[in-house]
Amino acid sequence: MSRPVAGPDCCGGLGNIDFRQVARWEQRTRKLSGALGSPHVACYALGGVILLLNALRSHWFTQAMRNQPRMDSLDTPTAYQAGLVLLGAGSLLVLSSFAALGFTGTFLGDYFGILKEARVTKFPFNVLDNPMYWGSTANYLGWAVMHASPAGLLLTGVVALVYKAATLYEEPFTAEIYRQKAAQARKHR
Repeated sequence: MSRPVAGPDCCGGLGNIDFRQVARWEQRTRKLSGALGSPHVACYALGGVILLLNALRSHWFTQAMRNQPRMDSLDTPTAYQAGLVLLGAGSLLVLSSFAALGFTGTFLGDYFGILKEARVTKFPFNVLDNPMYWGSTANYLGWAVMHASPAGLLLTGVVALVYKAATLYEEPFTAEIYRQKAAQARKHR
């Protein structure tokens, strides 16, 4: 974890805040869309970068756990099975969120002007707000429990805090753009 690349993003999502800033800059200026020829191509490019950095974050998360002592109280078959359940539940939330939102809905397409017909409210969004974030957090928690890792538990806490901070920016933005879209639709009737 001493490598500079791993520092900020290893802890679970500071990149999400940075990418939201990039996306807001795109929303104001449309420079990425202009440079890459379309909002869709720009969104896919940013989404690709986010995916690559998420893979890097997961790698450094795993390395941090492997390089730290194990917690005896978590080093049990029951805890391991609980970790598997968390991993399964988290994966269900992440994958079903992605299926409901699609690539551009998952990777900040709303900032590029790529909107769904209406805000998504079907599963898993009808069960939990921000299921992708909480599913990802459950994945990290499950992985930490399976590895009996106190370092993993601590990093999972950081993941949860950063995702919570991201929702403070994302929730009002999403509500506002869909409010504006509905107002435009009413105006054009």
